[in-house]
Formats: sequence, C-alpha cells, structure tokens
Amino acid sequence: MNVHTTKESLATALAPFRNKNKIGFVPTMGALHHGHLNLVQQALDENNCAVVSIFVNPTQFDNPGDLKNYPRTLKEDTALLETLDGPVYVFAPDAAHLYQGPIVSKHYSFGSIANEMEGKHRKGHFDGVGTVVGLLLKAIQPDNAYFGEKDFQQLQIVKKLAQIEKLKVKINGCAIVREPNGVAMSSRNKRLTFEQFEAATLISETLKEVEKRFKSHSISEINNYVTTRFSESQQLKIEYFEIANIATLKTAQRIRKGNKYRGFIAAFAGEIRLIDNMALN
Repeated sequence: MNVHTTKESLATALAPFRNKNKIGFVPTMGALHHGHLNLVQQALDENNCAVVSIFVNPTQFDNPGDLKNYPRTLKEDTALLETLDGPVYVFAPDAAHLYQGPIVSKHYSFGSIANEMEGKHRKGHFDGVGTVVGLLLKAIQPDNAYFGEKDFQQLQIVKKLAQIEKLKVKINGCAIVREPNGVAMSSRNKRLTFEQFEAATLISETLKEVEKRFKSHSISEINNYVTTRFSESQQLKIEYFEIANIATLKTAQRIRKGNKYRGFIAAFAGEIRLIDNMALN
C-alpha cells in the first residue's frame, strides 16, 4: 500500500497521473468501513487512480472527548484498501504538516446552508470541515472528489467551498451504504455496544416511515410521530429531526409542490452521536 505522510511525497507519486489521466479523491478520518470502500471503488471506476486521505481533523470537533475517542486504525485501514483492485494512494499527514501553521479554522461565508441542522448544534463545525477539505483538495489537486450522502449537509458545504475557493474539482455525492440491519455505516458504529447498535435501527426505520407518511400527513403530524417514537426508546435520545428543502436546507413548515425534501435525524446512543437522512419525494 502506498502510504504518504507529506504533500511532496504524494505529489511525486501522482505525477504520472497528471494531465492526461484523472485522479479521484476520497477524504476520510480513518476507521474505514465498507461505505468508505464504496466511495473509493467509485473513484477507481471513474478515474485512473484514487487517493484516500486518512486524517482526524481537530478543528471540526466541538467535543474534545469525541476527538480523543475517535478511532485511529491506520494499519487496519490500509489492509482494507488493499482488497480493492486498482492504484490507491493513502495520504496520512499529521496536523502540523497539513496546516503549515496554527491549527485553527478559516472562517467561511457559506451562507444560510451552514446555519441549519448541524450548524445549529455544532458551532464552528463547518468552518473546520471547509478548512481541512480545502487544504486537502489543494494538496492533492484531484479531478473528482467523492463524499457520502450520509453527511448530506456537509456535501452541500463542500460544493459551496469549491465555488468559493475556485477549485477545479467535481464534487460527487454517493448514496448511503447501510448495515444489514439498516443502520447507516459510520466509523462511530464501532464504538456502539451490541444493544446500542441494534437500537440504532430506530433511526432508519423512522425515516422509512416518514417517507411513507410524507404524501398523506402534514409536517406537524410527522414531527409528532417522530418525537413519540424516540420518546419510547431507552437507548436513543434524539437531538433533532428536520424535514428540509434540499436546495436551501431550511426547515420546511409545509410541503410545497415542485420542491424536493429530505428527512434528517441526529440522535445519541449514550455519548455517541449518529446521523442519517433519507429522500422523501
């Protein structure tokens, strides 16, 4: 496995792929799972090589405990990537090398999309995301970058980032990959107990029921349904449920014809925060 810890080393390795060939990029914080592999495989299918960054970014965590406990499994991650057929390069820098200065977030004007949902509950999170993704995109200079739709709001933020920074990269969203029980694949799932993992099916099951009710119930009725379902769970505590217009990510008060909507849930299983979303129409 080609593991590079400096931008200079990676640039040398990628030099043969510049100009005529295409480079795909999948940013991760490690603790890889098959959802990540799906992204990397798409990058390989649509490009001549794939770069996978493995970097736990300190500036996007608003909870120091979450940063400390985030799984770091570089050896296992590279072994998993070796199961793929195609040239994959791992970029695993330390924070000092990547930031080349103070390890702080740059402030971005992402507009109203940064103030909804995750933006309300994780202050400064998207500045941290924008900062590290910007640094990685500039270091790697890929033709295509791939992001999972589990972090749908983040995907929209990264598209906006590419516009702001005038980066010549296409940002691609990829469908959510789920566990056999329906739970959205996430590195955080590794920290769940068996009971919490089984209880987490409530999130996707609730979103499926919301999708069914979307055509025949008001948003107020759907909100009450979700609140009731989570109030009955002993394992999960809901942080927020939103039905949002996918163009603006603003919370929908009523359904308007011609608009597309998604349902979004963030919930805690103990101290572990889980998110998921689903298209509703």
